[in-house]
Amino acid sequence: MDELDRFRKEKDELFASDPDSPLTYEQKRDFTGLKYFPPNPQLRLEVTVKEFPVKDSIVLQTTTGSVQPYRRFGKVIVEAEGQTAELTVFKDERSYFLPFVDSLSGKETYPAGRYLEPKAIGGGRFIVDFNFAYNPYCAYNESWSCPITPFENHIKIPIRAGEKIFHP
Repeated sequence: MDELDRFRKEKDELFASDPDSPLTYEQKRDFTGLKYFPPNPQLRLEVTVKEFPVKDSIVLQTTTGSVQPYRRFGKVIVEAEGQTAELTVFKDERSYFLPFVDSLSGKETYPAGRYLEPKAIGGGRFIVDFNFAYNPYCAYNESWSCPITPFENHIKIPIRAGEKIFHP
């Protein structure tokens, strides 16, 4: 079992039985696992981050009306299906954060977008693996508070990797 299979299996198990699962009791009764795109090695990208000279503080609005602080860390250029797009990577005190809305949002993927945590590998390089793209918890249960993807990370290309839209 590879890292992606393990990630998906552990997530399905957490959603099915963990008390901190975003699923309601009613949703858990019929839950058989999340829906995913097939693994796509072409959407595991090694990219260079063009760091912003000044890491501006930003607050992202959340689905429940609160805010979460981040810093705008830098830009990455990603390619999918022969098209390129530019995305902003954010950073908080713990990790890097890459929320995005692509052309499949609202059709095959969650309308408000999906999330990723890019992995720094040194020398200004990051792994952006869209196979690990996931829905925020508010996609399953509106009582969860999730950062709303900023407009600068709305792209017009399809990202056919990662988690699909959840249908209870």
